[in-house]
Amino acid sequence: MSGLYPLLLKPFFSPRPWGSRDLSPIYTVFPNKDGEPIGESWLTGDQCAVANGTLAGKTLDEVAKQFGRELVGDTAPQADRYPLLMKFLFPTDTLSVQVHPDDEGARKLGQPVGKTECWYVLDAKPGAQIGLGLKPGTTREELKRGIEQNTAENLLNWIEVRAGEMYYVDAGTVHAIAGGSILVETQQNSDTTFRLYDYGRPRELHVEQGLEATKETTRAGKVLDAKAPVLVASPFFVVEKFKVGKGQTFTLQGGSAAQAIVAIAGGGVIESESNPSVAFARGEAVVIPASVKDARVRPQWEVEFIRSTVPAAGVPAPKTALVSSSEARV
Repeated sequence: MSGLYPLLLKPFFSPRPWGSRDLSPIYTVFPNKDGEPIGESWLTGDQCAVANGTLAGKTLDEVAKQFGRELVGDTAPQADRYPLLMKFLFPTDTLSVQVHPDDEGARKLGQPVGKTECWYVLDAKPGAQIGLGLKPGTTREELKRGIEQNTAENLLNWIEVRAGEMYYVDAGTVHAIAGGSILVETQQNSDTTFRLYDYGRPRELHVEQGLEATKETTRAGKVLDAKAPVLVASPFFVVEKFKVGKGQTFTLQGGSAAQAIVAIAGGGVIESESNPSVAFARGEAVVIPASVKDARVRPQWEVEFIRSTVPAAGVPAPKTALVSSSEARV
């Protein structure tokens, strides 16, 4: 036996100037940070600590380095690092206009992977928006001028979002998020962000690097036919949503990949052979190591959760649209 088992992780709360002081839609207990708003709850970050079992207190990064492929599986791009970072985002103000490098661009910076991500809209107030990609025909030079003239946000496609939608944001897409929504983000495990424009907030900008990473046209957009269980499938991640009711059992079929399970409503228990059961509730994540093949979820009345995995090679980018199916990218 390797000593691995389903790992309950403690969320890591990250303050951001655009975040919220009230996380009660997800959490009953959360840090106040002396009134500093919380923008993100990292669920499978390198620094997230294990909360259960013999590995309690170790970070996910430490466990990955200790167990390698037994934890992350054969599909992960790195043998000693958990491949996907899942988060809750709590924007109450507009995030910076930003961009992330792709894998090739990240390697030039000495980073192992780039950052393609997706956003599941868990909740959205009327009028909540995201800025996704440059308006058709916009060039890098026009974007540079927009940054210099403090009009960069006007060059983005602003889309009103609704609960239940999934958006794909491939690396190189210039993007921003306005306030009024709660998003579940799944991304390649990278925190490389280039801020192009920040509405005058006193934070560092990375204009030269960001413009180099920017792609004038990308595949970003609303994922078409994003219906449970599969919300999005891409070369970098597969994200699914499940709901399990009282008296039911859901088998987390293992394979060559680790699985991250994030509860978005209710709570449940994860059971696996020869391991103690693990209770988890809304806002919490459990990582099922690739070496654990027999895990299953039993609800504590009812549980709704999102599962992320890294697929084997050969999965294409999803079909997306910025406004309607007539603008689909296939």
